[in-house]
Amino acid sequence: MRVVLVGATGGIGRALARRLAARGDRLFLLGRDATSLARSALDLEAHGAPPPVGVGACDLLEPAGFGPALDRAVAALGGLDAVVVTAGAFGTQEVLEQDAALRARVLAANFAGTIELCEAARLRLLAAGGGTLCVFSSVAGDRARRRVVLYGATKAGLSYYLAGLDARFRRAGLRTVCVKPGFVRTAMTAGLPEPPFAADADAVAARALRAIDRGWPVVHAPAVWRLVLLAIRALPRAALRRLEL
Repeated sequence: MRVVLVGATGGIGRALARRLAARGDRLFLLGRDATSLARSALDLEAHGAPPPVGVGACDLLEPAGFGPALDRAVAALGGLDAVVVTAGAFGTQEVLEQDAALRARVLAANFAGTIELCEAARLRLLAAGGGTLCVFSSVAGDRARRRVVLYGATKAGLSYYLAGLDARFRRAGLRTVCVKPGFVRTAMTAGLPEPPFAADADAVAARALRAIDRGWPVVHAPAVWRLVLLAIRALPRAALRRLEL
């Protein structure tokens, strides 16, 4: 499989890229930091990816670069079978309420930027006859909660968009996979209190890869989150106001 990954230099993205590399998939990495991209490419070749693992610049806050970046990746790979987007921005609710600049970056990167990137990927996947678009959303977007108002809103919008893509383009050959992790132990969450059902990045990556291979439109990772969210979605609004969720 020929795969373009956006956000594979750390965390879940790196874990997923290593799993793809180990089975011999051809990879091209897009991201912001040229040094991290080059180091990650060598790491993936050492984990089994056919060399060379290509790299290119791409920033979720600069939509004008999405098309050219994807075109360079497709040319280097000789085609395109899948695009995986794990990149995004994060801040706790308290920090996002106080820091307007960070709030603007999180809202722009996680929602508008990611959707514009997906649109550019959709056009190229459909032009190639179909393929998989796998994007990481979050359980934070499944029900509005007091601890994730702003971050959760970006992920709710992203999940809604991906569900729409699935409805509109599945029959044309676009397999949309929306991955919804809970709390994952990565550099992004370092220092934060660890809630129940926290998971390691590799465990989430393994479940995401299974969803990609099987074409599941939505997957929670770990799986227990699907049941947890069913219960949370069933809570009356009055009950939800009283809970520290």
